[in-house]
This record gives sequence, structure tokens and C-alpha cells, in this order.
Amino acid sequence: MGDKFYEAKPWLHLYDPGQPAEIVPDFTDALAMFRAAAARAPEAPAILYFDARLSYAELDRLSDALAAELEEAGFAPGDRLAVYLQNVPQFPIAVIAAWKAGGIAVPVNPMNRDREIGILFDDCTPKALICHGSLYEQFVTRLGPERHCPQVIITTTAAEFQTRNDPRLFNGIHRRVFAGTPDFRDIVERRAGEKPRAQPRYQPGDIAFLVYTSGTTGVPKGATNTHGNVAFNSQTYREWMKLREGGPILGVAPLFHITGLIGHFGAALITAAPLILAFRFEAGVVMDAIAEHKAEFTIGSITVFIAMLNHKEACREKLATMTKVYSGGAPIPPSVVEQFRATFGHYIHNGYGLTETNSPILAVPLTREAPVDPVSGALAIGVPVFNTVARVCDDEGHDLPVGEIGEIVARGPMVVPGYWNKPKESAAAIRGGWLHTGDVGFMDPQGWFYLVDRKKDMINAAGYKVWPREVEDVLYTHRRSARPEWWARRMSIAARR
Repeated sequence: MGDKFYEAKPWLHLYDPGQPAEIVPDFTDALAMFRAAAARAPEAPAILYFDARLSYAELDRLSDALAAELEEAGFAPGDRLAVYLQNVPQFPIAVIAAWKAGGIAVPVNPMNRDREIGILFDDCTPKALICHGSLYEQFVTRLGPERHCPQVIITTTAAEFQTRNDPRLFNGIHRRVFAGTPDFRDIVERRAGEKPRAQPRYQPGDIAFLVYTSGTTGVPKGATNTHGNVAFNSQTYREWMKLREGGPILGVAPLFHITGLIGHFGAALITAAPLILAFRFEAGVVMDAIAEHKAEFTIGSITVFIAMLNHKEACREKLATMTKVYSGGAPIPPSVVEQFRATFGHYIHNGYGLTETNSPILAVPLTREAPVDPVSGALAIGVPVFNTVARVCDDEGHDLPVGEIGEIVARGPMVVPGYWNKPKESAAAIRGGWLHTGDVGFMDPQGWFYLVDRKKDMINAAGYKVWPREVEDVLYTHRRSARPEWWARRMSIAARR
């Protein structure tokens, strides 16, 4: 079977009625998406954070003030701003400020400790860092002299902006100011009304984010997520999931993760919608936020939805408005999809993407339900989205026939050009524009794709190939058996990882 079979896109008949095979991007860069939202809906809410409400005009002013501070401290076009934060309003403010100053935002996992952040900082050499005061005190100050440490460090707290201080999350969290390290609140108050001098005009190939991924190698690599990548897949979310202008989006995925960056932040910018943030995941808090702010759409890991299912307050009323639910990041057990629908009344649509693809390359159309493969028991992960071709290949890169298992490779406007300062790794992963995902799957005769597992995760049991997903799917079917309280605890722990 040659390339022409997959190039013919045999999955197009599965698209929702009226959806085209290709779309034309409305924006060439991510900053333009934000500026357009702020221009057409300045007083609309941009961020909802407990009892805090920041409008798009306020987000514009706050990011201007932070960008002016960064410039004054020596931040120049092309410099990197590391954002070492949870899901708090300062995260989107910092990202937009970095873009306004001509720079690149580097999201950093707040679970990373001094060793991990030291490796990342050595690789991308950020000029500036914004982080929680607790992370600064515990980890940033422990970076040894052999590590690159940002010249400018700004600290802040998750308690900023809101006044509710929900005890489920905010016990022991308060504002602290450190000597020699400027505080976020002080900066935006002191710089109120100022604007940055830089007037960047980004091209689609300019880098918007460096998002670090280790894949199966354990070696951190910074994917060079371009403005064109971000703008295209933000629009993919809008068109594929049929997001309405101003429709509230629940930011349940971490913003340091590519799903949160594009499926929450980017999707909100392109629809001038409020982004609902809740600091860090706690199932009860999140369900309350959905009900309070009337969230309509989210995409999150399946462990998030399992934790909601197992919460004592789980009921249809909590999630009544959230009619568009997607999940990605790990295979979804079909049993969980049915249990979620029985409890909340909503179907979980599957999606598949990587850091290197700026979130989805495959997704289930909104009006369809993913089939379950009768042989493997796997739930389909979707079909290639707009402007995208996916293939299933053998180890030599040759196309495999329908139904045969091989590596999923993909090409489209969302695929990054490579990794930061890693030409060899870039050349190995992206060959002729095709991203080799390292994930194993197959395509059925209808054009649905299925994920089996990572290439390196296969278990050899007495000569038989066993994939971890198969074992997990069997376990999930027993989650409400003799020890439901154990499963509730286990899934709650998994959701916090």
C-alpha cells in the first residue's frame, strides 16, 4: 500500500456534516488572536478564577505592565520567559507579556524540582522567570552555581486576584515577598498604564512556546511550538468542537501542558471566551466551578473524569452546562465513557495529539461516537483533523494495510519544526515533514484510528505481545466492584499526578 491511500483521506466521510477537509487560518500568530479578542470584546470576561473576574481589557493592561517591567529589566526580543506556575491568572498574563515583549514563553511543570528545572534552564537559558513564591523558596534558590539561573525572577501567589480562599485548596497559601525578587502584584500596580516599547510582528514560523517533553527517552526536549502552529490548532478546536464565541471554557488540564495551552488558552483567545481556572485539580472544586461559571467545553485527561465520577457530589446538575467534553493524553477505557454518560449525561469524545503537534492531530467528530474495536477492545481515538494526514507505518517507514498495527505518523500545519537546539533528535522525529509519534496503532476500514500503546511499552509474556492498555482496560471494568472506596482513592491519586 503506497502513500496515495492515506493521502486520499479515506476518513473524510466521518467528518460532521458541512465540515471541510481543510480550513484557512484566521490568524498568523497567537498574539494577533489575543489582540483581536481584546478589540472585539474588551469588557467580556477573559479569566474567571473563583470569585475573580478579569476582562479582556484588564488582561491587556496587566500584560502590558508586566511586559514593560520585563523590558526595563533587559528582556529583549527572542528571550525566553519561564512560567513556573499552576493554573492561576498570572499564567496567561505572563505568556501574553512575553509575546508583547517579543519573547518566547517556556511553560514549566510546577511539579518539577530543582534538578528538573536546572536541566530545562540550562537548555533554554531563560532571561526571566515568574513562579510561585513557594517554588522559588523550595527549589529555585537551590539551583547550584553550575546551573543557568534566570537574571530576572518574579514571584507571586495562587491567592492573588481571588478573595474566596477556598479551604479545599488555599489552606496555608498566602502572599510572601522575597528580598531582591520583585513581586507580581507590586509590578502591575507600579507599572499600571505603561506599555512595552516592542512592537513585535510575528511570522507563522516564529516560536511562541518552548514546551518540554521527554517522550520515552527521559531526556527533556523543548518542542518549538510556533505561532502558526498555535493559531492553527486553536482554530481547529473552535471549528471541530464547534465552540461558540464567548462560550466559557474550563481549564482543567495544566496550562504548562500542550492540552491546556491550546485546548484551553488558545481556544479561549480565538473565541474571546472566558477561561475558567481553579489553581490545581480538586474534583469537588472543579465541579463547583463548572456549575458557577457555566462551563460549556473542556478537554482533560481521563483520570480527571474518573475522579469526578468517584466524587461524593457527582450528579448531572453539576455538569449540566458542559455539553462538549473531550479527553486525551491516555487511552480511554470504553467502560468509563459509559459510566460518565450514565452519571453526568455527557459523552466523552476522544482526541489524540502530542506536544509536537500542538494538541490534536486526531479527534472524534462532535456529532459522532467512537467505535470500539471488537478484537482489541480499544476505543477509537478519532480521525485526522483538518489539513492533516495520518498513516500507519512499519519500522522502515513503509505504509501498512488497513487493520495492521504499526507506528502512527502524521503531517499537518500543527506539527512543530523540531526541538530547541537538538538537530539530531529533530531529524529523527520529523522526517520530510512527517512526525513519527512513537505510538503504535492501526486504522480500520472506515478510517477510524486506534491507539495500542507506546512502541517501547510492549510486554513480552512467554512470546505473546501484551500492551499495558489492555491490562488497564480490564482493571477499569472492575472499578465499581468489591472495593469501590479503594478505586475512588486510587483514581483521585492518579488525577493529581
